[in-house]
Amino acid sequence: MASSLSVRAQFAPMQVIDTATLLGAYVPFTNPLPQNVFLVKLVNGSDVPVTVSTDGVTDMDILPPNSFALYDECANASREGGLTIPKLTQFWISGPAGAGNVYLVTQFAG
Repeated sequence: MASSLSVRAQFAPMQVIDTATLLGAYVPFTNPLPQNVFLVKLVNGSDVPVTVSTDGVTDMDILPPNSFALYDECANASREGGLTIPKLTQFWISGPAGAGNVYLVTQFAG
């Protein structure tokens, strides 16, 4: 069995949505998650609030303008005992058109 010291946190490519393209309906980030991830950070660098979903229908969280949300699924847990957000989960945002971007940053164990 490999030592836990050989497990490294890796970043998936950052994804971005320009809020100028929002029209009030949910818009998906470009790609679903490429791996099971243990950390998700959504950064709303825009001047409008956005709503977050993982199914494109259900409102699951809200990000006020110029804020972020950090979902640390493995806080205080080992890799084996921690939660993850499953591979192929798709994140969506909705809101009014605005100025600025919303960013999706994820980490996985590699």
